[in-house]
Amino acid sequence: MTAIQIPAATTTPATSATTRALLTCAAVAAPLWATVSLAQAATREGFDLIRHPLSALSNGSLGWPQIANFLVAGLLTVAGATGLRRAMRGTPGGTWTPRLVLVNGIGMMAAGVFVMDAADGFPVGTPDGMPEALTWHSYGHMAAGSVAFIALIAACYVLGRHFSRSGNRGLAVASRVAGTALLIGDGWSMTGGAAGSLTLAVGAITAMLWVSWVAARYRRGL
Repeated sequence: MTAIQIPAATTTPATSATTRALLTCAAVAAPLWATVSLAQAATREGFDLIRHPLSALSNGSLGWPQIANFLVAGLLTVAGATGLRRAMRGTPGGTWTPRLVLVNGIGMMAAGVFVMDAADGFPVGTPDGMPEALTWHSYGHMAAGSVAFIALIAACYVLGRHFSRSGNRGLAVASRVAGTALLIGDGWSMTGGAAGSLTLAVGAITAMLWVSWVAARYRRGL
């Protein structure tokens, strides 16, 4: 079986040490965010991933690690978008993939700045259910999250076209599966489906890790 290869970079800047460093940022962003988030989900008292979104970890006296997690991972994603722009220049999807990853990173940072309201029993002592009225920063968080998710879904589908045009059907399918996982997870969560928070977490982490994997593959190819 012929090994699936990432299309080679077509421009001199993609061979630079700076580009490799930028791609490293993209490669570590998703694993960092997922590890920090899931570690907190497993250890924070009262947190239940079936009921509570990972964003809820930004609440309470121990909320600062998740806020920092959003900010750092978002900043790494923004930097990584520049690396992808250099590495993918001149290829199908080489313009829009980095732009969408950039928007995703900005959305992540905004989601860290605007913290969602405490709800549904978390942190401990919070009444069950949703608050009667949402605060402005909770609306800001929802808007930032929506922008970040839409950009990430679109980036995965553009990567699907990118790999399809280059003849890498396996990677094309994987890209579309990652985007669809987040699309389903986000939609299921928004409609109040059972275990919506868990479904959203699985979809978001899948799509984020896929972009990081693509960046890592490009970095190894330089």
